[in-house]
Formats: sequence, C-alpha cells, structure tokens
Amino acid sequence: MSLPVLVIGNKNYSSWSLRPWLLLRHFGVGFEEVRLPLDTPQFADEVLRHSPTGKVPALHDGGVQVWDSLAICEYANERWLDGRGWPKDLAARAMARAAAAEMHAGFVALRTQLPMNSRRTPDAYRWDAAAQRDIDRVQGLWRQLRDAQGNGGDFLCGDFGIVDAMYAPVAVRFDGYGVPVDAVARRYMDALFALPAMREWRAAAAEETESVAATEALRSPL
Repeated sequence: MSLPVLVIGNKNYSSWSLRPWLLLRHFGVGFEEVRLPLDTPQFADEVLRHSPTGKVPALHDGGVQVWDSLAICEYANERWLDGRGWPKDLAARAMARAAAAEMHAGFVALRTQLPMNSRRTPDAYRWDAAAQRDIDRVQGLWRQLRDAQGNGGDFLCGDFGIVDAMYAPVAVRFDGYGVPVDAVARRYMDALFALPAMREWRAAAAEETESVAATEALRSPL
C-alpha cells in the first residue's frame, strides 16, 4: 500500500502545514511530502491539483482527501493513532478540543502581526494592543491547561497531542519575535522545541532559500 501524501508550504512560513506534519512525524506515521513554496508561480500552478481550496496543507490517503490542518489531525488520530492524539480523560479531552478550536478560529491579530517565520531572530519590532491581548490569552490558556492536568508531563495535557500541534507555530512566533513569556510558557516552548520532529522541521526551514517579502518586511527600522 502506498504512503499517504502530505502537501505543505514552506517550512519557514507555513504555520498551518507545521501542525499536521508535526503530529504525523512525532507519532511515526510514514508519509510522502510534497512542498509547494508559498507566493510563487509554482504554488499557483500546482496547488489546485492537490487542494480544492487552493491552500495548504492537504492530505491524500488513497482515495481520501483532507484539506484542513485540524481535520487532517483528526483524520490521523482515527486512522493511525488509535485516539492518542487527544487525552484519555473526558474533561481533559474536552478542554484540549476547545483550545485547539480556539486556535483554529481565533487570534487574528497575533497571526497577522506576528506571522510564522521560523528563521527570524528577535529585534525591536513590536505589535499593537490587539496582538498583545491575543498573546496574553494564549499564555493564560496554556496555564489553564497545564494547571487542569496537574502539571504532569511536558505538554499542555501531559503527553504531546493534537492541541500541542495546533499551538506549536505560536511557540515559533513567540521565539522569533522575542515575545516576553511567563515561566509556564517558557517551559512549554522549550519542550516543544526539544521534540525531534520539531527540530527536524526547524532545521529544514533554516535551509530554505525562498523569501516571502511581506513577512520579512516586519522588522524594526534600523
């Protein structure tokens, strides 16, 4: 049987691609990777062959096509993970799902003003009050999840799962833009960055040569 195919964007810039990629790689699910560089003629020419929305990521597993990050994670959880993507406890699972859905649908100011850029290093660039409210909410949510599960394990609900995959790009943003974080957030980010799959993704991002001008322009004036 052929491997599933995961279509992604640049590892440096595509936050939505990181989420299912990280989940699959962490849990050892084999897949073939098709990378389409964002904001390029190649992307425009090829993406609709892989995704009906014209966006990445998209997963192809035999005759099944899934074209949304969270939906891909849910599919993977049922198809390959035997439910390990969510906590076993009902209450913890409900909180994890709510937090993942909030990430999926919200934090617009954070996404817009601190877009994914894995190669970025902090400078004096700063964001507005709306983005700071998103930043504060994310850290509050991380504390809530950690407190609710008794601080066991290194991740939001103990073991790494879908909710962590959904917030992994936020950790990359906080790191690259120099966002001040509390001790809980720092420990959590360190745990994410220590994952072999996360190190693999970021190493590959560092080797990419493409550049998205609008994202790279978000720098502090010299």
